[in-house]
Amino acid sequence: MKRLLVVLLSGLGSLAVLQDVQGQTLAPAPPLLASTGTPSVSSDIPPVPRGISTVFGGEIRALDPVRDQLTLRVYGAHPMKILFDERTQVYRDGQRVSLRALKPEEHASVQTTLDGTKVFALSIHMLSHSSQATYEGRVVDFDASSGELTVASGQSRQTLKVLVQGNTAFIHKGQVTSTEAQAGPADLVGGTLVGVEFVTEGKDDPVASRVTILAVPGATFVFSGNVSFLDVHAGVLTLVDPRDDKSYQVAFDPSLSSAQGLRIGDDIRVVARYDGTRYTATELGRN
Repeated sequence: MKRLLVVLLSGLGSLAVLQDVQGQTLAPAPPLLASTGTPSVSSDIPPVPRGISTVFGGEIRALDPVRDQLTLRVYGAHPMKILFDERTQVYRDGQRVSLRALKPEEHASVQTTLDGTKVFALSIHMLSHSSQATYEGRVVDFDASSGELTVASGQSRQTLKVLVQGNTAFIHKGQVTSTEAQAGPADLVGGTLVGVEFVTEGKDDPVASRVTILAVPGATFVFSGNVSFLDVHAGVLTLVDPRDDKSYQVAFDPSLSSAQGLRIGDDIRVVARYDGTRYTATELGRN
């Protein structure tokens, strides 16, 4: 079965993994920082943005190499403009290629983050042939009678409408404590974070082949890693978990004794509860 599988967190997932149309596992997207064997980046280029990342699947409709910008037609949503530069890593069928390989009408899965107010491409994965895509975001609405699911991305405010049918597969992923019941349409309540794999068929609404439940309101998570951003006054921190090299933004109570003296770079462990809009720390301590 043809499929393009991308597992990621919009502050909530893991490293992207792609599969080709025959099901062969392709190379995972490497860490966001340059690693041995990859082209070096000039020292005057700023570091790669380390914010929350989101994956969008669609078709490259326009490419502007002068402005370093592409337009992606996101399946089931409006086209969006995405910036790229020498820091963006580009792959075709799992093999690293240069930025010059980007062309209009390519089917692509783009891992993005915010660079200031702009959407920036961390990596672009292109498959030679694919009608499958993945979209991650928060459930806005689910009509059980029609099967119409509306999902919104936290970064771009784009929404996707996709049909959930009787043969749509459901799985739970990443939640430490949640209902022991098998994942299913009942989890599609407002605020639930999901990853949706879907197929486009002409002008009809995309059809979901698989829905990954990333976080339901009330679920608990354990994050561990180094603090990369800290605002003690606002009670917000971002940590990078080395287990998946992803960033997680967590709210916390500044009056907690364990928050006193917290510094950027500290190695911490956070137990957080997802309330439908954000993660809030219930426990916070140094590793």
